[in-house]
Amino acid sequence: MKICFVTHKVKKGDGQGRVNYEVILEAIRRGHEILIISSELCEELSGHQKVQWIQIKVGKIPTMLLKYQWFAILSSLLILIRRNSIGLLVVNGFITYARSDINCIHFVHSAWVKSPYHPYHEQKSMKSLYQYIYNKLNSRLERNALKKTRQVIAVSKQVKHELIKDAEIPNHRIAVVSNGVDLSEFYPRSLNRADFQLDDRKTYALFVGDLKSKRKNLDTVLKAVAEVKHLELLVLGYTDKSLYPNMAKQLGISERVHFLGYRKDVAQIMSLSDFFIFPSRYEACSLVILEAMASGLPIVTSNRCGGVELLNNQSAVIINDPDDFTALVRVLIDLTSDQEKLTNMAAHAREDAEEHSWDKMSFKYMQLFNQILTSKLVSKPERI
Repeated sequence: MKICFVTHKVKKGDGQGRVNYEVILEAIRRGHEILIISSELCEELSGHQKVQWIQIKVGKIPTMLLKYQWFAILSSLLILIRRNSIGLLVVNGFITYARSDINCIHFVHSAWVKSPYHPYHEQKSMKSLYQYIYNKLNSRLERNALKKTRQVIAVSKQVKHELIKDAEIPNHRIAVVSNGVDLSEFYPRSLNRADFQLDDRKTYALFVGDLKSKRKNLDTVLKAVAEVKHLELLVLGYTDKSLYPNMAKQLGISERVHFLGYRKDVAQIMSLSDFFIFPSRYEACSLVILEAMASGLPIVTSNRCGGVELLNNQSAVIINDPDDFTALVRVLIDLTSDQEKLTNMAAHAREDAEEHSWDKMSFKYMQLFNQILTSKLVSKPERI
């Protein structure tokens, strides 16, 4: 049977692209033929004998809004031409105007556009207005796409809740399949901190994320670190046009906060850290939390992060309000003053991550694919 995947990217290093990559590999292992309609595809799959790739180039088209519209229109035509040869059509959010069998949702525009942390609600500007219009339009297109699919897959319980509340999708039409992690890439390593100009006697927290977005909440993290005198912070992410290096200077903690820029060796940096701090104000489902867990790092996060249902109090601390500065300070003091607790949490974090490998995630996707294939034989798509 031929399965068609429609997504902008299929590759490692991209959240949605990585999920599609892993599911496609599992489908190939099971003997399926694959048709991929995308703008980017990793070399491993582009040369595979069971994979047919149709590339939609969008490089010269101005703005993401127009790029995505062009992609949606062309992909719809390509699917229409090949509809009779496609056994199962798998899409990701609003990406095509074609009716699909399965729609995998990694982010809910209908929820994000209402969030108080949306750039437009925080500061009115031409840039934030464009982002608002982009998300507002996508929220409508997203709802339309979800009405034209047999099965919706959400990557976290938070995404499912948002689909029900903001996109008005019935509960019974949504299945939750959490993202996975590469356990062979992210694992506890024994590294010499001195080789990385770090002091083995100090406690290091790690933050990874977009350093231009307030959504990731590095501002509250920096303020909390300023109150915990014996804690060092490693920060990964592009610092260009970021306000946070200057904020660290103003708080008098620039010597304890190490901005390392964008790094490809994230797995190594995780092994140099004592715990992972990520109290994001809004997150659909972040792969980096699972990667930190797999690396054996205790997690400090907020209940606004999709995927917190994968955590427990043996390996993580979940703060109810990401802006609760006092609560975050208490957590940081507790962790930096109790090495035995950190060690125990680290062991549990790795154990928990082992339940969420890419293989286990892909197996769940294939189970749903098989269910939909069976239902297609006996019924027509039900409109939402």
